[in-house]
Amino acid sequence: MNLFTLLEHAALRFPAHGAVFHGERLVQRYADLRHRALMFAAGLRGLGLSAERVAIASENCPQYVELLFGIWAAEAAAVPVNAKLHPREMAQIIEDAGARLLIASEKIAAQLSASPGAGLPAACRVIVIGSEAYDALFGEPAPVPTGTAADTLAWLFYTSGTTGRSKGAMLSHRNLMAMTIAHLADVDSIEDGDSQVHAAPMSHGSGLYIPAYIARGARQVVPLSGSFDPAEFIGLCSAHPRCGAFLAPTMVQRLRLEAERSGARPAGLRTIVYGGGPMYVEELRKSMAVFGQVFVQIYGQGESPMTITWLPRRDHALDDPAVLGSVGRARTGLAVRVVDAQGQDLPYGGIGEIVCSGDTIMRGYWNNPAATAETLDRGWLRTGDMGSFDERGYLTLRDRSKDVIISGGSNIYPREVEEALLLLPGVVEACVVGQRDEEWGEIVVAYVVAKPDVTQQMLDTHCVARIARFKRPKHYVFVPELPKNSYGKVLKRELRGQPCS
Repeated sequence: MNLFTLLEHAALRFPAHGAVFHGERLVQRYADLRHRALMFAAGLRGLGLSAERVAIASENCPQYVELLFGIWAAEAAAVPVNAKLHPREMAQIIEDAGARLLIASEKIAAQLSASPGAGLPAACRVIVIGSEAYDALFGEPAPVPTGTAADTLAWLFYTSGTTGRSKGAMLSHRNLMAMTIAHLADVDSIEDGDSQVHAAPMSHGSGLYIPAYIARGARQVVPLSGSFDPAEFIGLCSAHPRCGAFLAPTMVQRLRLEAERSGARPAGLRTIVYGGGPMYVEELRKSMAVFGQVFVQIYGQGESPMTITWLPRRDHALDDPAVLGSVGRARTGLAVRVVDAQGQDLPYGGIGEIVCSGDTIMRGYWNNPAATAETLDRGWLRTGDMGSFDERGYLTLRDRSKDVIISGGSNIYPREVEEALLLLPGVVEACVVGQRDEEWGEIVVAYVVAKPDVTQQMLDTHCVARIARFKRPKHYVFVPELPKNSYGKVLKRELRGQPCS
């Protein structure tokens, strides 16, 4: 089993179909993409990198697709690196992965070279995308791989590192094929000629959906900006047919605001898959009012890539706040449970840790047996997320286990407080954290991005009317923006370190 077979089959069926676009410009047809990937595979084999790890550090670019499939055709493993990391963080990932080749954009290669102490391993060669050395890697095409074991490492997925040093989740061809099949079964009905717009990082969520679109002979559309620009996204979704995209919730909000400001609508928009952070009910309703029933939610982790639960578009149409506030039901091929500290299943409504099992679950963490043993328990992935099921099978996330606030002996789930705050007109964003307190153990602190006319008294009165008094924030801190990583996740650890009064 090798993911390259997805491209092989698509190229046989749709050789003349457009495969990769840069903005509106066609870069490669399917026959061309297949040929380029096999040429790159031959280049890697010539460097002795079969069954090795090959790192990619680049903003979104058209070459990303040929790189991934070329690496898989060589039976090597891709190590996509977040392009927005600090050079030292990039170097740490590359060193940990033991990569002897880094394919980098010109900008990132320059940053790594110029950053004192970045410390790329001496054994790691750097080749810049588009350079003569890059072109030299493409020679006579390699044969199509036919004997790859299903558990061969395909993607070394490094966690976002919001809580410390990144860990490399080992994702095999089996894991990623199961993820792809589950996407096509549950999330989206993709046809040849449809389009995927890579607005989110191709090193992360957007890149993980490349195989599903390749499997159906669809287009890969890379924005000229190499990132997410709401106006550019709207234009691309009008220029390409039946567009789908993976967006973080913060990106959905930015897209809505741009559409409302400009009056422009993405005419060819088919599907927005959102995930990677909380999508609050009020924002979701506003976005559905602008874009219609195009939304599908997924809940997953790098350890079970993009695949634990899903909330389909038909459930969005119910406009049931309990459903919209959930992350949906278990995905095809996944068993999902909520358990107590002893690993016993909890009844409906009981809040515990979410665990899951299935073919998408990682093999373990690269070079980290201690973290692997802590996270994988007899075939079950311990997500570290707290949640509860209702009688209909909908799973609601409460918070990361480490984010639960224990105040005066009572558990307080920040998301519930955040949802309440966002119902107040004028509140744009909110993040709730716990801070140490001698009397209560922890107290609730809310960091709020709001319009100028919103006051602390308004926030307090609003919360008292909607949630229990013990859950009400003790302090409200107005901030111009919330700190986020490149995937749109709020960095709660940075807020915990800030003064609250």
